[in-house]
Amino acid sequence: MRRPWRGCKWLLPDIRAGLLVLLGAAVASPTPASPLDELQLLRESGCGGLLPASPPLQRQPVLDRIAARWAQGLALGAAAARESVDASRMMGLRVRAPANSLLAPLRQVSCSALGQAQMHGVGLYGAGVDTWIVLTPSLRIHQPGGSRSPSALSTPTEPVASEVTPPAMPRTSMPAPLLAQRALELINGVRSHGTRCGSRWFSPVAGVALSTTLGGVALGHAADMADHDYFEHADLEGRTPADRVRAAGYREKLVGENIAYGPTSVEEVVQGWVDSPGHCENIMDPRFSEMGIAMASGRSSRRGLYWVQLLAAPRA
Repeated sequence: MRRPWRGCKWLLPDIRAGLLVLLGAAVASPTPASPLDELQLLRESGCGGLLPASPPLQRQPVLDRIAARWAQGLALGAAAARESVDASRMMGLRVRAPANSLLAPLRQVSCSALGQAQMHGVGLYGAGVDTWIVLTPSLRIHQPGGSRSPSALSTPTEPVASEVTPPAMPRTSMPAPLLAQRALELINGVRSHGTRCGSRWFSPVAGVALSTTLGGVALGHAADMADHDYFEHADLEGRTPADRVRAAGYREKLVGENIAYGPTSVEEVVQGWVDSPGHCENIMDPRFSEMGIAMASGRSSRRGLYWVQLLAAPRA
């Protein structure tokens, strides 16, 4: 079956057409990520370039204890009251996914909440495939001896607490960090040996490195296309790949994006790029030194996999 492929390259200040492929759901790290790492990546990347980048969260032991009490059956407000913490602006998320695979469900369901710049403190508790996340903009502790009893510390309205379940599992079974690492090996293998892109021969060039920021932006666009059933470099707000990269705080002088829909493995999508002259030229461009890659599963009329690859040259 013929696969849809598209690619482009953004040169500052001009735009030049040409080249392709997107790779979703993968985090650009060869080692398993912790839940906190994945939260920080979402904030650092501005939900994949859809929001302004947010400062990192500070993990706080008292919030860890509140998350644990919540996991053990207390309502979130009551759990905060047990620790004498004001819960009036607290937010809680229970995520049902493996601890090293939280990025895709959080990005697709709760990224706008997790990316709020006013949130500063975080607590986490994990058991099995469940992770309880507690966020707060400020930590206000009720001092003992005050006029309020512990039972009265729970706010009249329960803090925002919700459950996040992962989207439909992609047909590839490779964990996201391994997928990104495998893609990097394949891409750098082609770059190190040189290849023919259509009628043009490209000599060997230096390899690229994985970038967590570019990986987060790639995931953001892959998930957005999967959620809203479209296949374009510009998102529904008209933002280009370069726009999304800048929104995540990445200082670029050149950005290229490859997108694809349909391949079911990283080997298939990379081979598709190499077989397509425009996408192949993107892969072999010696100016690129960093890469992010991700994949997301379609959720509406298109149920296949959306792939996004970002290649970039950072400013010195």
